[in-house]
Amino acid sequence: MEILKKHISQLLVHLLFWVLFICISLFVFSEYYWSENPFLQYLSILICIVYTNNFLLLPYFVKKKSYFIYAIIFIAISFFATQLYCNVFTRCGCTIMKCLSDYLWQSLVPLIFFSFVWILFKYLEREDELQKAQQERTAMELKFLKSQMNPHVLFNNLNTIYSYAIEKPDETPDLILKLSDNLKHVLYESNADFIPLENELQYVTNYIDFQRIRIEGVKKLNYTSTINNTNYQIAPLLLIAIIENAFKHSTPNSTITISIFQEDSNIICFCENEYDAAKISESTNIGLQNLEKRLHLLYEDKYSLQIKTDATFSVTLKLNLV
Repeated sequence: MEILKKHISQLLVHLLFWVLFICISLFVFSEYYWSENPFLQYLSILICIVYTNNFLLLPYFVKKKSYFIYAIIFIAISFFATQLYCNVFTRCGCTIMKCLSDYLWQSLVPLIFFSFVWILFKYLEREDELQKAQQERTAMELKFLKSQMNPHVLFNNLNTIYSYAIEKPDETPDLILKLSDNLKHVLYESNADFIPLENELQYVTNYIDFQRIRIEGVKKLNYTSTINNTNYQIAPLLLIAIIENAFKHSTPNSTITISIFQEDSNIICFCENEYDAAKISESTNIGLQNLEKRLHLLYEDKYSLQIKTDATFSVTLKLNLV
């Protein structure tokens, strides 16, 4: 419904402009008869030029951020369109400068107007997407906050700490600190758009350390982290969304493989686990889809997310942090 309203509003803007533009142009060139009016003959070509700019040139050059090249092409199109109208349709026989002074506005006005409209609607669409991303991020933060503060999870973590206090008292303060750090990370640090990579990796490591203790004797865990440079910024709670799935959906007596490593300015997170296809819930797919939406909005073409469901369930996330 919302998309339909957006398309209808765009259509109305386009129709109103063309009606107004045609009326003004016919008033300016009122000495011509309707059937002989060169502007009406040129109109179909002008419409083709305008929508070629809207649907092909603008999206391509804005995506590539080649604004200077686009400006040159824009000027060239306006110039040659004016010369076409002047020499082919009106056949006025005037000089190039006279043609530009009298007729350039006909090509320039619709091109500039619809370029502005395209940019405006893209901006509004982008703002809407960012708002949705913020809502999804808030929902994700609440989900992890609930998972961290869930009485059952806290009970298990406290039980782990209690057993360590009896069996391995020297390691107990470290576990308490890790639990404290993770609660602090979810409650406070994850509110920022981007956080230091070092903080996010520490949160992941703390989470995995507790999971390692919890699955001891039930599942095997292979975890490696090789990061040479942590002086990057990363959006919070991206990696944990993949890692949590690996623990949650892995089958008993199986192996979970988690690897986080660096290639130049790229951070790669790979998770693989054995799974029961019949027990993979729709919420898992929705969670990964929401993650991909958030990645698209935050990193655009600077990421790749690959999900494979063969003999094992594997997820590979590659992020360019520059």
